[in-house]
Amino acid sequence: MEFQDVVRRRRMVRRFTDEPVSDESVRRIMRNAMRGPSAGYSQGQAFLVLRGEEVARFHELITLLTLPTVRSAPVVVIPFAVKDAYLDRYAEDDKGWTDRSEDHWPVPFWYVDTGMAVLLALQTAVDEGLGAVYFGLAAADFDKVRAEFGVPADHEPIGAIAIGHDADAPISAEASPRTRKRRPFDEVVRFGRW
Repeated sequence: MEFQDVVRRRRMVRRFTDEPVSDESVRRIMRNAMRGPSAGYSQGQAFLVLRGEEVARFHELITLLTLPTVRSAPVVVIPFAVKDAYLDRYAEDDKGWTDRSEDHWPVPFWYVDTGMAVLLALQTAVDEGLGAVYFGLAAADFDKVRAEFGVPADHEPIGAIAIGHDADAPISAEASPRTRKRRPFDEVVRFGRW
């Protein structure tokens, strides 16, 4: 699929068939997610891929209720931001911030970079002919998810991605993409000056 087609076709899918997702597709999605940028090549992202009964356990744990149709996705990926990887990397000699202070970071790149990795996963799902939706998790669920799946304490989940074969109906007339227009290019993008 051409890149522009991937970009145009990417949308949040909220209904999935019961068809399994191939291991090859899951691995390609995750390999591409790992290609996201990271400040100083800190590589402070990690991913937990859940399938089968693990997906059911995950949905039983979380506070925010997802749609039953989203819960039917055969794969859930939990992306984690690892702040310590950034603080450690920038305390190395070639970066020079020996105190590991978060004050050096006016923007928390561990979240930004993990978000970019999520977008790469979403785009790769489209390229694989799959559907995916990113959804948030409640902060109260972070420790439950870590404990249930043995995730290190310094790994912070930034949400979850449900992946499967798209069974969504066409976008309804009431859906946001139909009721809200995309902002005009000239309203969003400025060249040289605001």
